[in-house]
Amino acid sequence: MSYADHAAADCRLIILKALAGETDHRLNETLIQKILESFGHTKPRDYVRTQLSRLENLGAVRLSAAGSVLVAELLGPGLDHVERRALLDGVLKPSPGT
Repeated sequence: MSYADHAAADCRLIILKALAGETDHRLNETLIQKILESFGHTKPRDYVRTQLSRLENLGAVRLSAAGSVLVAELLGPGLDHVERRALLDGVLKPSPGT
């Protein structure tokens, strides 16, 4: 796995964990971008959208538009990944107890 692939898989895990931590399992792309920055992934909005689209293709999230901003909602397969019940290809495996 290349560094870029590893970093993208890490970003996807961070996104899923952030969504799982929300009461309604939803966050907008601007907040997700800030969360990724707090973990050392300083990426442009297009990158965040690419990762969200990949997660949507995996069935982990549902994306909707609120004006010009995307909102991601965690779905069952994404929560199953975070809680280590099933794993998604292209998303880092969560560490035990996290």
